Amino acid sequence: MEISSKTEYAILALIELAAHYASGEPLQIRQIAAQQQIPDRYLEQLLATLRRCGLVRSQRGAKGGYILAREPWKINLLEVMHCLEGSDVQSADSHVVPKTVESAVIWDVWQETHQAANEVLQRCTLQDLREKCNARRQLDIMYYI
Repeated sequence: MEISSKTEYAILALIELAAHYASGEPLQIRQIAAQQQIPDRYLEQLLATLRRCGLVRSQRGAKGGYILAREPWKINLLEVMHCLEGSDVQSADSHVVPKTVESAVIWDVWQETHQAANEVLQRCTLQDLREKCNARRQLDIMYYI
């Protein structure tokens, strides 16, 4: 399973928003883009998509910007991927009938793999990612001491 650059950039932006969620202050596109090294124009499109899916909210005005629509522990990666990539790709192929026993076995394993990946994405929240980032930064600091 691969992650598209669109999904990766969106998750990076969401991690940034999760890091600032407690402050209640919205982040501007240029702040997120600079921090996560995402092109401004592309980020603008991604945030618009995330807003339409109800994952982020936008605020207008001088102190405007974007903020998570829900708590970071209530937004999981499967929801983010469905928002950006569309719902289950496998459902379109569910009517395919394997022609051989070998094809059927391969299809079954692929289905199991897909289900396992979805379960991991369902369990992993933005809060989990944020905590992993913090833990990794702490390890990096300890390494340099």
